[in-house]
Amino acid sequence: MRNSWRRFSSLDRFALGLTILYGVVWVARISGRQLPLLLVTLIQFFFYFFISGYVLYRLTTLYGSRLLWSLRNRLVVAYLFIAVVPVLLLAAMAALSATLAFQQLAAYLLYKDVQSSIERLQSLSNSVAAALPAASESDAASMPRNLESLPNVTSVISAAQTSLPGLTVDYRLGPAVLKGMGATSRRFAGAVQSGDEVWLVSAVVRRIGAAQQVVSLAVPLSEELLDRLVPELGPVQFSITRPPEDSDPPAAIASLGESRFITLRERGARGRFLPRSANWFDFEVRGLTKFSAVLLRNDSSPPLQSTLFGNTVTRASALSRQLFTDPGDVGSLFVTGLLSIGTIFLMLEVAALRAGVRLTRKITLAVDDLYRATQLVQAGDFSSRVQVQGSDQLAELGASFNDMTTSISSLIDEQRQRQRLENELSIAHEVQSQLFPQKLPELPGVELAAVCRAARVVSGDYYDFVQLGPNRIGMAVADISGKGISAALLMASLQAAFRSQLLEGTQTAGTAELVTRLNLHLFRNTSDDRYATLFYAVYDSSTRILHYTNAGHLPPLLVCGEQVQKLEMGGMVVGLFDDCVYEQGCVSVEPGSLLVAYSDGITEPENVYGEQFGARRLAAEVVRHRQSAPPRLAEQLIAAAEEWGQSPEQADDMTVVVARLA
Repeated sequence: MRNSWRRFSSLDRFALGLTILYGVVWVARISGRQLPLLLVTLIQFFFYFFISGYVLYRLTTLYGSRLLWSLRNRLVVAYLFIAVVPVLLLAAMAALSATLAFQQLAAYLLYKDVQSSIERLQSLSNSVAAALPAASESDAASMPRNLESLPNVTSVISAAQTSLPGLTVDYRLGPAVLKGMGATSRRFAGAVQSGDEVWLVSAVVRRIGAAQQVVSLAVPLSEELLDRLVPELGPVQFSITRPPEDSDPPAAIASLGESRFITLRERGARGRFLPRSANWFDFEVRGLTKFSAVLLRNDSSPPLQSTLFGNTVTRASALSRQLFTDPGDVGSLFVTGLLSIGTIFLMLEVAALRAGVRLTRKITLAVDDLYRATQLVQAGDFSSRVQVQGSDQLAELGASFNDMTTSISSLIDEQRQRQRLENELSIAHEVQSQLFPQKLPELPGVELAAVCRAARVVSGDYYDFVQLGPNRIGMAVADISGKGISAALLMASLQAAFRSQLLEGTQTAGTAELVTRLNLHLFRNTSDDRYATLFYAVYDSSTRILHYTNAGHLPPLLVCGEQVQKLEMGGMVVGLFDDCVYEQGCVSVEPGSLLVAYSDGITEPENVYGEQFGARRLAAEVVRHRQSAPPRLAEQLIAAAEEWGQSPEQADDMTVVVARLA
């Protein structure tokens, strides 16, 4: 139980405590205990109001997220609260107000008619007193005891018995009431109760000198009198009660408002029926009113106050006739105007509800179509299209969705083609990587290193090392015009031609002769706009002589200590003309010298001011890092060029070949 209590929220605990409190009050009332009416009313109000709200909140918590997931349900709930609920509340308030007003009117009409009977009776008693013959104080004792025997009194009573059936001269009730009210009381008009019988009594004291004579008239609260009360209404009934006494059982005591009483009997009119309904709006009305009565007791005790409850059942149409007919026809005009305004309001609400339903249907259908289409798109079906109707924003949204799926389908096709091309480029990259030397030649006193970083998947730069004998090694660096696949294909052709020339026995040929043959090969097998720059060198470690030919390539650097020599002798780029003449250069190499060959991708990176890295800065980097191992030196040179450019994308292929010649 303790764990269950801990799981309760503050709202749950409050609801449970309020339920227990209501149960205690209910048990107390059943057992007959009297509790303060205001306290009981407040507890009942808070119980019904809070518990209904609590149950609604719990149902909303349990099923709200599932119910309101759909946009259609959300809009339906919104329209219920915006349009339907206010109309129902207004209708309920109007119905409650009309019911309350008509009930009060029915009660007022009954009360007014009873009071009119009492006032008429009072007027009659004054008339009877005035109709008595004048007498002196000595003659007061000789006045007749039976006033009905006087002709004047008889005529007055006979004329009034039509509207006040059972009207008689009273010799007991009036004097008893005046006596109970005190010696100074000279007049009384109201209801008098004796046992379970009730009369309407009017008594007036007629003074004759020091003596006095009481003139009292009484009308019993009989069925005949009730038949004449508010004849336009329906059945009329009176409940005759008395105040509770200490000896009365609690179960027999009833309460209404602040009044506590015991019902003695019910008395109703005969031949009174509920009026027929004029229309289906013509509802029943029950009017209840209270009258105070003087309760006479059998002993000499002073009178008490008792309560009479009069109620009537009628129709709203009968009360409306009473309310609006008497002043004239102006009231009916207001009623007609009010009904007209209500009808117009109802028609507007119905039209608004119909428009809201149509709008909701259109919105939800569009959203449902979009949702189903997005589900198909999520599943991979990009051929789905939503139906576009109209020219509003929803239609534009559907058209945008269709355009989006069409674009996505096209992008997917392009992506597939691009992926297929990337796969082919990846294969081309693997093939091209096999064209570069997989293992560097080993020559005593020579350290080699080379790095080629392609700007794209494949490269247009080319480098190669070929061992031509025990003491000779050939080195080549080339840069094909253009980028991408075309440059890579030309690079492959150049590599094949270079290797084939070496395999055909031209290993002992000079560098110029080999470059001449390569130029003729490229000229015959490529278009007019295709060419390549080429640097080819042969180093003999026994003689320490370096032969080279530079065919339009950026001059490699031969560094000895801090002295830098550019190797520029050669000729035109290869592949443009068939009659080019190339020269061979010859350099004697000092021990520990560095040979650095590179492509234009190293010197062309620009900084934010548009300045290129350039050959001068490259030479300075070579001199500064000349003590580094060739692989390290190659990486440092590429890093220096990239740091200078600070570009997120590499603009051109970068190739560096480093040879330390001992």
